[in-house]
Amino acid sequence: MELGVGMFGDNHYDKDGKPQSSGDRLRELIEEIKLMDEVGLDFYGIGEHHRPDYAVSVPEIILAAAATVTKNIKLGSAVTVLSSSDPVKVYQSFATVDLLSNGRAELVAGRGSFTESYPLYGYNLEDYDDLFEEKLDLLLQINDNNPITWKGRHRAELKNQFIFPRAVNNHLNVWIAVGGTPESVVRAAKFGLPVIFAIIGGDPAQFKPLFEYYKKAWQHFGHDMDKFQVGVHMHALFGDDSKQIADEYYPIYSSQMDRIGKSRGWPPFQRKQYDIGRGSNGHLIIGDANEASDKILHLQELFGLTRFSAHMDVGGPSHASLMKSIEIFGTKIAPKVREALKNNE
Repeated sequence: MELGVGMFGDNHYDKDGKPQSSGDRLRELIEEIKLMDEVGLDFYGIGEHHRPDYAVSVPEIILAAAATVTKNIKLGSAVTVLSSSDPVKVYQSFATVDLLSNGRAELVAGRGSFTESYPLYGYNLEDYDDLFEEKLDLLLQINDNNPITWKGRHRAELKNQFIFPRAVNNHLNVWIAVGGTPESVVRAAKFGLPVIFAIIGGDPAQFKPLFEYYKKAWQHFGHDMDKFQVGVHMHALFGDDSKQIADEYYPIYSSQMDRIGKSRGWPPFQRKQYDIGRGSNGHLIIGDANEASDKILHLQELFGLTRFSAHMDVGGPSHASLMKSIEIFGTKIAPKVREALKNNE
């Protein structure tokens, strides 16, 4: 199982509610990714957002910068909002990162849990589903063919058009991010694409039927089970002392939940929700190395995971906290999880 980190580039807020400058946060991100590579984590993903509480709107630029200071870690998005992007430009950007990193780039495509990019780039939210399906089709055709001839409803057609540069080995690894809809699972299985499920609420076991549905759909479409990949993306932060890191992180985490919830009509986030989420059947992996390792191993056993992504910067914890969390993940949690999985083979 691959172990890595997903981030959205959350800006840190001070005690007066003032956000950190985006430039400072971006420079911190590069230091954090460099450390992930040094401690032996397998992959890193950075999300695309167009809001004041996030510093990153163009993941591929962060990944290009990270490619120059890392050697082994895979570099991807988490996610690229494909519905409001041009698949030609997306492919070219990630192929460029792939070339810079000597084949370490990944593209995680999704529709996005926020919708700011749609009006920003001139798209209609009424076309939410149709946009993603059409643009995913174009992206995958570009990945497999050069030149390409293609026609759709939401973009000018392509007639025997060459697209450059090409990714290493003329192939870019593409994942699909899924929030929890059966339609998304079937679409990914049809195209033979790996899926990463975002589990950001409730009991993770509730997702098991969806994992099983994806596996059955994968087999139905005749894909090789040796190439089957499935992962989870979950909110996480690690410290030396479980209670201390939980208490320190709660006000930061709850503030972000309330910032997002204000626009979505959510009630104020409560400490009880946080503590339940940190429990053995919860969706939060916030604590010490032993607790985190046990929970990750439980998830692997429950779902048959090939990838676990720790979403580590929700709400903008300090750079020091994130560096400590990354160090613990790479030097304590990852070795324990890998050893346990090796012994169970």
